[in-house]
Amino acid sequence: MNTMHESSHPIRGHGRLVGVGVGPGDPELVTTKAIRVIRESDHVVAPSTAPDAIGRAEAIVREAAPGTPIDRVCFDMSVDAEATCREIAATVLIPRLRQGLQVAFVTIGDPNMYSTFSSVATAVRSADPCVAIDTVPGIMAFQALAAKSGTVLLDGVESLTLLTALDGMGPIQSALSCDQRAVVIYKGGRNAAAIRSCIESSGRLEGAVAGELLGLPGERVVAARELDGRPASYLSTVIVPPGSRIRQAE
Repeated sequence: MNTMHESSHPIRGHGRLVGVGVGPGDPELVTTKAIRVIRESDHVVAPSTAPDAIGRAEAIVREAAPGTPIDRVCFDMSVDAEATCREIAATVLIPRLRQGLQVAFVTIGDPNMYSTFSSVATAVRSADPCVAIDTVPGIMAFQALAAKSGTVLLDGVESLTLLTALDGMGPIQSALSCDQRAVVIYKGGRNAAAIRSCIESSGRLEGAVAGELLGLPGERVVAARELDGRPASYLSTVIVPPGSRIRQAE
């Protein structure tokens, strides 16, 4: 995503859209800059599954920046997501941006990593290329999980692969085949048991951890060996440290 620097100014009448990452769930992990941008914005918008449902990003902002007025926009994932983003851009965002206002779109995690914001920004840019678009980075769930579980993600010349379970176990098995690589798996709640089996078959179950609802009521952090057939949150996270550490320990 091409963004303008914070020091630049939007063209009069075209406003600024800012994707603000608010972290995985714990309001104490929201950055000072994120809170400042939220409070300075003319409007704050948060994604939700229904008009009467408080989304995770909204819940975080309510605690981190109490009293902030928040408008909900509904994402119906059962229909064309691209069409949904175009509708939100046209009906909610563009009218405000064309008044020269700053609109903060809050999102869990980071706005440039598996976020609805990138699709929204694309729709806004398509409707009005003159709108300034910026992002404020946020802490990712895998960072919070590493801290809570005492897991060292990377050291020395080790590398990291971040992927989802949405394409099945093939990409995960491929990533796990490199011993020098830490592997982070997102969105695997429905496939928790299959992910556990995949990690075990690679010989890397030792030290692997899983978490869901991080920083929220119902938070669960467990060793990956405890994953079973029970349903987990769609936004669950699994960390598999580099396998070379297991080999060295042996």
